[in-house]
Amino acid sequence: MPARGQPEQGGREGARTGRRADGEELRVQTDDAVWLSGQRAGTGPAIVLLHGLTATRRYIVMGSRALERGGLLVLAYDARGHGRSSPAPDANAYGYERLTRDLEQLLDNAGIERAVIAGASMGAHTAVRFALERPARVAALGLITPAYDPSARRSPDAYAHWAALAAGLREGGVEGFLAAYDFDGVPAAWRETVAQVMRQRLSAHEHPLAVADALEVVPRSRPFESFEQLAQIAAPTLVIASRDEADPSHPLVVGERYAQAIPGAQLLVEEPGSSPLAWQGGQLSNALLELTVRASQA
Repeated sequence: MPARGQPEQGGREGARTGRRADGEELRVQTDDAVWLSGQRAGTGPAIVLLHGLTATRRYIVMGSRALERGGLLVLAYDARGHGRSSPAPDANAYGYERLTRDLEQLLDNAGIERAVIAGASMGAHTAVRFALERPARVAALGLITPAYDPSARRSPDAYAHWAALAAGLREGGVEGFLAAYDFDGVPAAWRETVAQVMRQRLSAHEHPLAVADALEVVPRSRPFESFEQLAQIAAPTLVIASRDEADPSHPLVVGERYAQAIPGAQLLVEEPGSSPLAWQGGQLSNALLELTVRASQA
């Protein structure tokens, strides 16, 4: 067994794999018959990457290979209904209880007992829930732009924006989604970049109607009930937040709350006027590599 905090190297029991130029293709079937599509690359201590709502595994470290070159076994996969993963059999089966179970089953099938878990937005919330439910399996946490605030009041129309995005995607595809998106909250200097990235990542989904289902379910799902719960997390934790000028949908104050609530958590934020660290795959990977070193020394 590795030292306390050290992620394990994994096997491949129970998973389908195939060789790719950038690693091995990985397909894992969940207990509700969803096929998760992912890939594994590198060797060494394990890190699992979880993407955000409407994204794919490509949109975490943005194609950077620094993690595997730094001596890690990297597993990244498309969440259910996203990218190349198949839709859930039930349109309501996209909540955090299912996303957390998917993560556990992927680790089981890969033969990995303990890993660093790093996730962006929806992936960060999934990682937190997993750390609360399965603390022995988490060597460290990388929480990238978390946005869920358990203390926020939920008005009757709180989910209208998400419903509009889901309807736009169902009825008009990628352009329908963009037409429904509220760009008023995005600084003018970033609007073209944000729209371009959205087009690219939304076009990568094989089952866009499943993504529309997830848009209605995930925002209503609660990964945990209060910030006070986060005091239970003992794993070394890095919170990577963004300044509101560039990324207002992931408020800096929320990222700060996560860092304050988790014992010993480190907070990283880009310099004023710079693009968010979460958008810079190389810098993000380097921060996660440093987190893995902290985990091995814990």
